[in-house]
Amino acid sequence: MSIEESKVLCHIDDIDEGTTKGFLANDAGQDLLFIVKVKGQIFAWRNACPHVLGAPMAWRKDAYMDAKKQHVACHAHGALFEPDSGLCIQGPCLGKTLEKVPVYINHMGMVSILLTDIH
Repeated sequence: MSIEESKVLCHIDDIDEGTTKGFLANDAGQDLLFIVKVKGQIFAWRNACPHVLGAPMAWRKDAYMDAKKQHVACHAHGALFEPDSGLCIQGPCLGKTLEKVPVYINHMGMVSILLTDIH
């Protein structure tokens, strides 16, 4: 992975267990992707509900989890997703999945993505 193609997002410890953090805001100020940390693992998803093409999911900055912090939620449509698989388990897009964004974690714990994976 070359430096020109990659984008460092954060350190793995910058995201607390069971929380999410959005990255790379577009011109409208909405995150292009978000990361969730579950059971010590990092998963990255495109900020787009599969129910309505491109619909952003958070109701405010970094607020992608439901109130119980168990599932990723689309706050516009009420859909709930498994945080590790992206599978919709409740709502209008039942059975569909979020679009995964591959993440890379180096030996120092820095989390990065390939820019080509988000365009």
